[in-house]
Amino acid sequence: MSQTIQSVRGMNDILPGEAEFWEIFEETIRSWLKSYGYKPIRLPIVEPTPLFKRAIGEVTDIVEKEMYSFTDSLNGETLTLRPEGTAGCVRALIQHKLAAQQPQRLYYMGQMFRHERPQKGRYRQFNQVGVESFGYAGPDIDAEQILMGARLWDDLGLDGINLQINSLGQPNERANHRVELIAHFERYADVLDEEAKRRLHTNPLRILDSKNPYMQEVIAAAPILVDHLGSESLAHFEGVQQVLRDAGLPYVLNPRLVRGLDYYNLTVFEWITDRLGAQGTVCAGGRYDALVEQLGGKPTPACGFAMGVERLLALMREAGGEPALEGIDVYLVHQGEAASRMAPRVAEGLRDHGIDVLFHCGGGSFKSQMKKADASGAAFAVIIGDDEAQAGEVTLKPLRSQGDQPNEQKRVGVDAVADEIMNSFIDWEEA
Repeated sequence: MSQTIQSVRGMNDILPGEAEFWEIFEETIRSWLKSYGYKPIRLPIVEPTPLFKRAIGEVTDIVEKEMYSFTDSLNGETLTLRPEGTAGCVRALIQHKLAAQQPQRLYYMGQMFRHERPQKGRYRQFNQVGVESFGYAGPDIDAEQILMGARLWDDLGLDGINLQINSLGQPNERANHRVELIAHFERYADVLDEEAKRRLHTNPLRILDSKNPYMQEVIAAAPILVDHLGSESLAHFEGVQQVLRDAGLPYVLNPRLVRGLDYYNLTVFEWITDRLGAQGTVCAGGRYDALVEQLGGKPTPACGFAMGVERLLALMREAGGEPALEGIDVYLVHQGEAASRMAPRVAEGLRDHGIDVLFHCGGGSFKSQMKKADASGAAFAVIIGDDEAQAGEVTLKPLRSQGDQPNEQKRVGVDAVADEIMNSFIDWEEA
């Protein structure tokens, strides 16, 4: 007997009932983004590997350890399954000269890929919603994107998601801070773990992200980047905070907050929860003004964020916010030669009126078909036997009780059945 093939570890199937939940979530996301003027962009899953090395930074966990990269055997090109969406979005912006037309507000949804140890809320194939803006230099767009998050949590019925913000300043300010940071950690080299020692002279800012408990005292005593910010960077950060204060949105200033990607500058932020164990960040982003030029475009200010879909869905379930899935409107039962010839026309006629119909296939007695109709979750069974077919009628049977209204079946003409169903739905809503 041949061995069954399983899915790749950390790359999960989303089965029908769960997939419907995802679609409801995605509809909420699209409506939310449309209300802020963001437009969809659809990006390739596979990109040239150099795109991510240049954008993300070669001395990052993603590039060093997590990317799914391979050589295309047909042309020798090195390709990578996208580990994040911003680099591809910037590539598309440059390639199609979008920023030359006008400032852009864009969003995308889809799969990302990172070779990590699978755990709750973190998978090797995972889904993100990414939001990017291009051409806006002021702190107002930073603040708007933060406020967008607060509105989404409300729309999804989530609480306990807290905001942390910081400023990474500009490259020259980070360079001055970097010198002091290296000097500080060199004084405590005996405390640093191997990962921190490796980062020390390549990306010392990432040491601040370490969760190693033995290093926390040294990290807490490290120089703070905000002390190296110039007047323009401080003014930009104050502008962001002023909007948040005016909106009454609470936040925590976290001077140790850095992002795992090299392209960020000025504002960075994270929305964090304590309800998902170690994977507490559900949304994160910030400003990345140099990335467009770094990837070959004209200097363009930019700001964006991404959020993990699996983590948000887990929070929705934990909060009891999973929506009830809508059932089908009609299950169409039929038996007999004349009835079976008439039934497809009836089903299509109902669909013409916007009524969802699950058409019974596979034959069977009326009794067995009615059991399936009841189990389907449909609101009505439309029943056609040869008697109904000869009379040009159907039997309409409600399958769900609606208040005090009787659950009685009746014969209805074929031309009137759609109106009868629609009027019943209206009566149920008013009851």
